[in-house]
Amino acid sequence: MKLDASAAPAPLAARGPATPRPWYAHTYVQVLAAIVAGAVLGHVRPETGEALKPLGDAFVSLVKMIISPVIFLTIVTGIAGMRDLAAVGRVAAKAFAYFLFFSTLALFVGLLVANVVRPGAGLNIDPASLDASRVAQYAEKAHEAGLVPFLLGMIPHSVLAPLTGDNILQTLLVAILFGVALPLVGPRGERLLTALEDISLVVFKIVAILMKAAPIGAFGAMAFTIGKYGIGALAQLAVLVGTFYLTSILFVVVVLGAVGLWAGFSIFRLVGYLKGELLLVLGTSSSESALPLLIEKMEAAGCPRPVVGLVVPTGYSFNLDGTNIYMTLAALFIAQACNVHLSLGEQLLLLGVAMISSKGAAGVTGAGFITLAATLSIVPSVPVAGMTLILGVDRFMSECRSLTNFIGNAVAAVVVSKWEGGLDQARLDAALKGKAVAA
Repeated sequence: MKLDASAAPAPLAARGPATPRPWYAHTYVQVLAAIVAGAVLGHVRPETGEALKPLGDAFVSLVKMIISPVIFLTIVTGIAGMRDLAAVGRVAAKAFAYFLFFSTLALFVGLLVANVVRPGAGLNIDPASLDASRVAQYAEKAHEAGLVPFLLGMIPHSVLAPLTGDNILQTLLVAILFGVALPLVGPRGERLLTALEDISLVVFKIVAILMKAAPIGAFGAMAFTIGKYGIGALAQLAVLVGTFYLTSILFVVVVLGAVGLWAGFSIFRLVGYLKGELLLVLGTSSSESALPLLIEKMEAAGCPRPVVGLVVPTGYSFNLDGTNIYMTLAALFIAQACNVHLSLGEQLLLLGVAMISSKGAAGVTGAGFITLAATLSIVPSVPVAGMTLILGVDRFMSECRSLTNFIGNAVAAVVVSKWEGGLDQARLDAALKGKAVAA
């Protein structure tokens, strides 16, 4: 049975013709202006910029407040409306196969680039001279990246807990169970499904209201980043930061671009379609800030709601292309900077540990840096204290990680939809070309 993109109600973004707005009224234009203004303020008045951190934090917290209800309602209404449990299992299996392949490929890419470019060579850092206390807090949190704590953490204390917490996987688990159970209770389930569909309209309207504050959040977050860390921090480790950004761009353009061609779309058009969300991710340095919008826009682009509901939230934990590139690249940078030679066997061990720890750190705040700490703590050849070398520029690399992860999950949603036979190619083409999408 093929998934039907019309099996669930059309998302809000796809309902009715949009009233033309002046260019300055578009959210992405306002967010871009806010990012530039924040960067200028942070550079000219560092103390003022650093003091604006609460603006960015408050906006991200507002979005996180609504993420769990969005995921829950999207998955429940999608699965219950589909009424085919075999199809649900098939979508999940295909999604995880996709995640495993491309996440592993991203780790290999980071490892390969680090060996070719050798961004840390010549720094000649003495590990004994590094202040390990600066990264102690990350090392302490690294134990959360273990698989056993991670698996246990997927199980909430109560059925209602995921709706009030920020653990995406817990929300995913409860939503799947609820969505599977709903059709099994007969007519009462049908009535409840209708009510949940109505509630989802209200929740997505709340998302639209919250996005009005996006420029303010982006302004505060960017002002803080530049004010606290400064442009000078980039110059000190320009080779590492530049290598990471270039590698991530090539991964998106070449690897994900090739996947897009197979799936029948242009990666450049997809990036253009998501430009507003990408600017939001850039401004807040958090891909979670745009999660509800990604779900809505991928549905509007012809991806079935059950696929989007399963692939996107799960991908936020298991399909982290940018984070995986960063992990192996940063680990080898530290080894090279400290003149630690890693044999091929040790590098493969590092890659294997990174594959496990990158899954275990899913849902942990600051997962990229914490996962790196967890990986290095298991591979004794590379000093964990070496992480202090990149602490100052991690915030700048975090933005690139988030952008790459975000694009990767958008691609995954389209690919799994096509793989499952439920992609509405006409709607996708219209959306990516900026044309009005019929309801």
